[in-house]
Amino acid sequence: MTMHDLTLPGRLIRLEPLTLQHAEALAAASTTDSSQFDDSLYKFTIVPQDIDEATQYIRTALEWREAGTAIPFIVIRNSDNAVIGSTRFWNMERWDWPADHERYDNPFPDVSEIGYTWYAPSTIRTGANTEAKYLMLAHAFEVWKVLRISLHTDSRNIRSQNSMERIGFKREGIIRAHKIAVDGIPRDSVRFSMLRAEWHEAKQNLIARLYPD
Repeated sequence: MTMHDLTLPGRLIRLEPLTLQHAEALAAASTTDSSQFDDSLYKFTIVPQDIDEATQYIRTALEWREAGTAIPFIVIRNSDNAVIGSTRFWNMERWDWPADHERYDNPFPDVSEIGYTWYAPSTIRTGANTEAKYLMLAHAFEVWKVLRISLHTDSRNIRSQNSMERIGFKREGIIRAHKIAVDGIPRDSVRFSMLRAEWHEAKQNLIARLYPD
């Protein structure tokens, strides 16, 4: 299996490679839960709202995948096989290690970010995001042996910041005018990270939260 074919199965959800065939289901995931919609949910997140937007969203993700800088996933709920969102590894880097270093021949990323994450409104507080992060972190730290995983979020997105801290990420600081925000202003981003040495403790806490049995 190549990194392009990576699938990460969990109890609640599974992460499968994102393809153009997912455009309709991806668009539906953000628009069909109107009875549960919270107008703050997508306030700070790029979320495709129709099939055309979803198709372009996927094409961009696949271009990054072909460039070797991202691995995009579709998130599928196991109980009914419904598409409930998307997430990805991105900004993946392999460092230029000297030939005598133990990581010189490592084919996997040395560091990566997790981002472009969003879910259907019905999944909030169901454990879907927590399990997705657990599956991705476990793979990154235990299979790829990455040194660091980073996350960024809009400084106004308190819900996202609290979620990152619960998962075990450490707040590093604020990057001012980091990128353009969804609402078109220069966005200040809060940066979080987790190091390989911190994964064991975070893993135990995540397992206790996700799988208390």
